[in-house]
Amino acid sequence: MKKVILIVLAAGLSLGVGPAFATTQAEDIAALKAYFAERWPNIKDEDMVNGAYSLSEDKRINWESMRDFPPYEDHLAIGEEIWNTPFKNGNTWASCFGDDPSTIRNRFPHWNARDKKVETLEGNIIQCQKANGEEPFKAKKGKIAYFSAWLASQANGQTINVVVPQDDPDAVAAYEAGRQFFYAKRGQLNLSCADCHVYQSGLYARGNLLSPARGHTTHFPVWRGKWARSGGDGFGTLHRRYGGCNSQVRAKSFKAHGEEYSNLEYFHASMSNGLTIEAPDYRE
Repeated sequence: MKKVILIVLAAGLSLGVGPAFATTQAEDIAALKAYFAERWPNIKDEDMVNGAYSLSEDKRINWESMRDFPPYEDHLAIGEEIWNTPFKNGNTWASCFGDDPSTIRNRFPHWNARDKKVETLEGNIIQCQKANGEEPFKAKKGKIAYFSAWLASQANGQTINVVVPQDDPDAVAAYEAGRQFFYAKRGQLNLSCADCHVYQSGLYARGNLLSPARGHTTHFPVWRGKWARSGGDGFGTLHRRYGGCNSQVRAKSFKAHGEEYSNLEYFHASMSNGLTIEAPDYRE
């Protein structure tokens, strides 16, 4: 394994030349795969679902030991209970998502052509609750994370295939907005998502090994040691992570499941097309 280098992200350094992104989703995915294949020729594409643990033997050993006794098992049980609990009006979650929970996670994010917006799983969970007269869950952690994590666990092993209809200019525009968000520098530290998770992936920021963007969304919702150490239960959604990343670079955060983060997820999840769902999982 190549020796990793301690970096100071605040310096905004970029190493090498990034992938030359084209104008279509398929070309973007191919370019990102080729970029990481050249950067780490000994790492198989399917191992990208393991994030930073595919890049460091030491971290992989610790991660595998955590997975022997995952800290999120009790939370998954709560998620299953939520699925099996009818609403006060007698309807069930199946009224919104269908009877088979194993078919739900892999439908998101997707483009809603009627409403001209990207829909996320957690956003639709909240929408379903409102439609049935229920008080919605908080958007980024707690029960919404337990529930969506359980739904994700039912879809484990399924291949991710986020579709951007190329004949729908509004869908393409939403995807482009997500891509722009991912590559645009922001905040007082003047960093983009790509600075950490494309150009400087595999390097260290303080004690954290920066993970590659391909495979990022495969394991969410996720249980993070950092979130547990800060006094929470450790679980959170992808949009919780987006908000945390924005805060870390001292930039404005956006509303969970609002337009900005939903478009970002549309692009971000697309970059993991062809990989499998492996959720929930542990991260540092």
